[in-house]
Amino acid sequence: MEGSRALPLRDLPSVSAVLSAAAAPALLERFGRIASTDAVRAVLGDARRALRAGAPSVPSAQDVALLALARLDQEDRSGLRPLFNLTGTVLHTNLGRAALPEAAVEAAMAAMREPVALEFDLETGRRGERDDHVRALLCALTGAEDATVVNNNAAAVLISLNTLANGREAIVSRGELIEIGGAFRMPDIMARAGARLVEVGTTNRTHARDYRAALSTETGVILKVHTSNYRIQGFTAEVGGAELAQIAGEANAPLMNDLGSGTLIDLSRYGMQKEPTVREAVAEGAGVVTFSGDKLLGGPQAGFIVGRRALIAAINRNPMKRALRIDKIRLAAIEATLKLYRDPDRLAERLPTLRLLTRTQAEIEAQARRLQPEVAQAVGAAFAVTIGECRSQIGSGALPLDTIASAGLVIRSGAGGRALERLAAALRNLPRPVIGRIEDGALTLDMRCLTDEAAFVSTLSALDRDALA
Repeated sequence: MEGSRALPLRDLPSVSAVLSAAAAPALLERFGRIASTDAVRAVLGDARRALRAGAPSVPSAQDVALLALARLDQEDRSGLRPLFNLTGTVLHTNLGRAALPEAAVEAAMAAMREPVALEFDLETGRRGERDDHVRALLCALTGAEDATVVNNNAAAVLISLNTLANGREAIVSRGELIEIGGAFRMPDIMARAGARLVEVGTTNRTHARDYRAALSTETGVILKVHTSNYRIQGFTAEVGGAELAQIAGEANAPLMNDLGSGTLIDLSRYGMQKEPTVREAVAEGAGVVTFSGDKLLGGPQAGFIVGRRALIAAINRNPMKRALRIDKIRLAAIEATLKLYRDPDRLAERLPTLRLLTRTQAEIEAQARRLQPEVAQAVGAAFAVTIGECRSQIGSGALPLDTIASAGLVIRSGAGGRALERLAAALRNLPRPVIGRIEDGALTLDMRCLTDEAAFVSTLSALDRDALA
């Protein structure tokens, strides 16, 4: 038995024979000699193990070359490839949040291809400041005296607290000690920033007298945190920004207002629940306001800090600033995104996030009706595909109780939940993955974020029905 299994091993092609096969030139051209040789050796190793286990045939040199090519193709596939977000969550943190407007994409590509005046003053010929590219825009859009930008809002909160309250007390309501995704907890960030946390009030009710009772000569900052990813309802009380700014002034300390998602426009004009705008927070008297760039603002990942000139100058002098700064590519995209806000009348048609959030249910339902036959054909008779109403979410912690009427394709199977899980896995394995959500015994594909129907239909043609059995 040992001899009969060992004999075919000698029939395996050599590495040099595989690299001389008809498929080898394509392999070598795409991946180079070193990677190709390593892949061939790996495939031959798999073949040896298969033959020892009783495989009935020996692969040819051409077979091995093709298997090596497929292996490298799989390894070369990016994990960051585009996908179809049909989860119903517009700003999905795990799927990259905001899709950038075309103006931002073009600006980023231009910055990638050529040198740019990132920190070079073209008028004087001397060193410049990278923040200057967005400072005036941010000030005009928010009403702030000055502005700066770092790589995300967590960084904005960290550097602001470290600058304003390192070694001093930071007063915050217990009801605002938030935790967001990835175990980001406000008390932990405050500790890392060197601030001594002083909690006031209770989980559901905090009054002005609570803040005043906590004031001392050690007070470095009063912190207000917008609870954007949850709501406390019922018997509640909180102190508004304007009154908090007055209380902070009594201690000669600034008010810092972390808006989280942040928005530069009043969302209620588009039929959504009103969120506090950055301009309103500045007008209420906050010394520093922090907010995100890649959530409701609809741009690339960034953390904005706006407020009083002296406070922003102090933040910019913090040694952390260099560690948290953004690169030229994102800066170019941020500038282009902010410029869109100068024309609010056309913002919804130019900013993908706002365009997706404002799509009507009737429009989305019509799209679902067009695509229902295509999806039904792709998944096969084992699944029933119907059109159903659903609710979309804004996502990324914004307006957690506010959902938007939407429509989608609801896929069910008589074989139960495992069949739906296999279908969901097969959709994720497509060249351009399709991501839906399983709930209430069905796989729902919410159409709100589907912008390219032709590409979607083309992708479905690669669905392997055999994998669904």
